[in-house]
Formats: sequence, C-alpha cells, structure tokens
Amino acid sequence: MDDFDIRPAKDIGLHTWERLSSVRRESGPFLTAVHTAWALASRAYFALWHRLRVIGREHLPAEPPFVLCSNHASHLDALALAAPLRVDLRDRVFALAAGDVFFESGFATAFAAGFINALPVWRKRRTPKALQDLREKLLGTPCGFVLFPEGARTRDGDLLPFKSGIGMLVAGTPVPVIPCHLSGTFEAMPAGVRFPRPRRITIRVGEAVRFADVPNDRHGWERVVGVVEERVRALRSCPAAGADRPEPKP
Repeated sequence: MDDFDIRPAKDIGLHTWERLSSVRRESGPFLTAVHTAWALASRAYFALWHRLRVIGREHLPAEPPFVLCSNHASHLDALALAAPLRVDLRDRVFALAAGDVFFESGFATAFAAGFINALPVWRKRRTPKALQDLREKLLGTPCGFVLFPEGARTRDGDLLPFKSGIGMLVAGTPVPVIPCHLSGTFEAMPAGVRFPRPRRITIRVGEAVRFADVPNDRHGWERVVGVVEERVRALRSCPAAGADRPEPKP
C-alpha cells in the first residue's frame, strides 16, 4: 500500500449542483468522457465554421499549471482558446466564467461545468478568499486556467482595462502566464448576438511570462496586471504569416 497515494476526492459530500459550481470540483469518469467528447467536437467546429488559425502555437502549454490570458469580446472566447490545446489536457483546464451568467440556473450550470469545464467567479461577490481558493487549486491540482482579465466582454471591440485578479492568482508563484490575443470572435458573436456567424478566428499566442519574484501584495498585483496587459495588447499587431498549420493530433 505504500506505493499508492490514496486520498478522498476534494468535492466529496457535496450535492450534485453544489459540486458542479464548486472550485473543489473533480472530474469522475463521466465528466471526463464528456469533456473529451466536447473537446473533439469543438475543435472540429472551430476548424470548419471559423477556420481557426493559431499564430505562435509553439508557445501553447504542454503541462499544467498555467494561465492563458486573453482579451474578451465574445462567449466564443473560452471555447476558442481551449480548442488547440491537447485533448488529454482538457479535463484539467478550467475557464473562469462569470458566476452570475453561467451558474445562475441548473441548465446553465450543467452546461458550463459539464461541457466548458468552467469554474464560477462571482463578480459581485468576489473576495480575496475566493481568489485564494482558485490560487490553491491552480498550484495544488495542478491545473490550467483560461482567464479574461478585463472581467467583461468589450462592447466595441477595444480592450478594457485589466483587473487585479490575475495578479492575485499568480504573483509570487512559478506558474507561467501565456498572453493571447483573439481576433474574429467579436465579428463572429459580439454581445447581443445569439448564434455565431461564420467569421474567421485567429489566436495569437505569446511567450510565457512568470512572476515568481513579484510580491503577493497590491503592488505586486499591479505589476503583474501591467505586464500581462502590455503583452496582450502587443500581440494584436503580430503578423499572420505561417499561421495555417494543421491541428495537432489528440
């Protein structure tokens, strides 16, 4: 028995709906199968309907922990960013989604947790304790997060100011932050549009940046935010040459 690391699931004792909306959620065989099937289906959807292309694919993470940070223009954003990741990683990659949008009803919760593998961030009830729980999950699981530091979708296509949450998650840790920029999702499905239009989507991926030497305090958080925002904005002007390469096999 010494060769086995046996531990109870962190979400044991939670009721079904409570577990689906909990940061402690762990995937059993059923959810893992759903996440895998969804990953394959969404990859095919983005390749065919949106002609998804990735610039800087070599910067995509191979193993967790990591945080993908991008601009936010559409409900398609989290799905698009996860599409080019290795399928075997998808069970450990969580999109941080607005709890007041994606976890307010039973159907929305089941879809967000079961298909998108999202974790709720309650914008009106966001507390240091909630972000500390996410930080501990990021480091302890380990896992990957898809995060939109603006905190809301743009209404005009321009970037909004980044918020401090990304700093509170990674300041003083070795977790790599991978800056990304999405173009085409605003044209495909801006706020107020219910069904995606067949517009081309491009993901630009930058080199990872780490903040292990940044103090985990307000000044450190502001430093993290400033660096990440600068990297994301800089990616908007990256050329598209050589972007059209085949999707990797799962």
